[in-house]
Amino acid sequence: MEADSDKKIRRRAVKTRSRFTTLLTVYFFVTLIVPNLVLANTEPYSLWTVEALILMPLGFYMMWSVALRRSGVMIWLAFPFIFFCAFQIVLLYLFGNSVIATDMFTNVLTTNPGEAGELLGNIYPAVVLVCAMYLPLLWLAAREIGLKRYISRTTRLNVGLTGAAIFAVGMLALWPAYRASEDRHVLRDEIFPLNVFYNLGLSGSEFRKSHDFEKSSEGFSYAPRRTAQAPGREVYIYVIGEASRAMNWQLYGYDRETNPRLSQVRGLVVFRNMLTQSNTTHKSVPLILSSVNTDEHEELYRRKGLPALFNEAGFDTWFISNQSRQGAMIDNLAHDARHLIYIRSPRYDMQLLDEVRKVLENSDSQKILIVLHCYGSHFSYHQRYPREFAHFRPEGDVAIAKQHRQTLVNAYDNSIRYTDHFLAETIAYLRTLEDTSTALLYCADHGEDLIDDDRERFLHASPTTTAYQLYVASLAWFSDAYRRNFPEKVAAAEANETAPATTHALFHTMADMASLEGRFISKETSLVNSGYDRTAPRRYLNDHNEAVPFRKTGLGPEDMEVFRRYGIEP
Repeated sequence: MEADSDKKIRRRAVKTRSRFTTLLTVYFFVTLIVPNLVLANTEPYSLWTVEALILMPLGFYMMWSVALRRSGVMIWLAFPFIFFCAFQIVLLYLFGNSVIATDMFTNVLTTNPGEAGELLGNIYPAVVLVCAMYLPLLWLAAREIGLKRYISRTTRLNVGLTGAAIFAVGMLALWPAYRASEDRHVLRDEIFPLNVFYNLGLSGSEFRKSHDFEKSSEGFSYAPRRTAQAPGREVYIYVIGEASRAMNWQLYGYDRETNPRLSQVRGLVVFRNMLTQSNTTHKSVPLILSSVNTDEHEELYRRKGLPALFNEAGFDTWFISNQSRQGAMIDNLAHDARHLIYIRSPRYDMQLLDEVRKVLENSDSQKILIVLHCYGSHFSYHQRYPREFAHFRPEGDVAIAKQHRQTLVNAYDNSIRYTDHFLAETIAYLRTLEDTSTALLYCADHGEDLIDDDRERFLHASPTTTAYQLYVASLAWFSDAYRRNFPEKVAAAEANETAPATTHALFHTMADMASLEGRFISKETSLVNSGYDRTAPRRYLNDHNEAVPFRKTGLGPEDMEVFRRYGIEP
């Protein structure tokens, strides 16, 4: 009797362990399908695509979970899937839609730990959520491995066959899904996590090309020539802003005094119709520094940039950055400058002006190009300016949430006001350089979302764009000596204030400011040229590095209304 009783206890224990292992398996594929369920509601997919989006991955996860008898091992082998699911949920919290993009992987690799910490500290609800979902799963799976527990043969068979059937139904939905899709890339673009793995591969390919830039651009030359020169010294300042959208600049009609200094600068030329070619720094800045057009992306890895052009023309070139080394194309193009400076923390942008003073006061060069890469309005905004510039209050470190929007906007506007101070002080200093022909060109690399409407979008670099990320502040200033020596260029800039442009125009504008001609330099793309082509189509470089019209970048009715308000035809 005691032996029978022991057997019953052991059988009961085995059943309990088997039931627990089964529940763990269900926990695994249920939590992994959560991002797909959310994407089915946030993305503009057809009904057939939604069916494939849910059924194919669900069936696959079910089959994966029982591929071995030890389901704990299979769960840990699925760690890449778990990581991408957690990553996807965090991005959905931040941006509201879209899958993990190619640019997201590049951003992860090029963002310094300090910036990453600032962001993670402000999206803690999403971080807590994914930790609560996936850390217990991994811990329980590790426990199962340690206890050497197995899933029953019957459960493996039932789960595996059910998963195969579900996967097959999802596969059948692909045929009508492809017919209903506009871009005909359903598997590549619309089925999570297949699209994420594709984007990861594309990101790796871009990094390889960037790594090989020195070799692929070897021997490249602009063969420049100068069509005109000013008597005496010439200084050209090229200021690349960060995350500065035009909507929050007083110069563009904002109802707050974010440009009290620049509003008083005489002769300032404000370009009021400038759109960025990319909403990510690691792509936008190289395009700003390059002659490459939006639809010539592969050429980016074969042509050198603006510092190399001015080097060839006999200029002394400086690249002074307030941002960390990116480890990407920005660094490649910056390293062509004869002098390269990365400012260390606390990295307020006024430190850039300190470096400019040192260069111009200690250099004997008569022709100088200085490229300044600002920290601007990069999140976290309240850390981008000294405390005495906290004009709009309250401002400070708060979670990214709708109820904190005004605090976030106050900090952002303070950062714009500090940029205003930096640019005005730079111009004031340049005015003191008597008999020096000086021209300054400023443009932000991209804009920023600030929970502006019911979509509650925030930051930038999202796979789908908004008007707030695309419409950027841009301006030019010319010294009195420059105006005397090149009046036709100043007149053209003033005439082109409202001309439709993208950041592609900046390289050619800067070259034309210095009266440079050569290979791949286009006067028709220069905003200081009377022959500027206002009819040229404007294109955006999307996440797969394809040049597309701005209307096909995910803009919604809210964005079109914003553009209409500012008189912009994207």
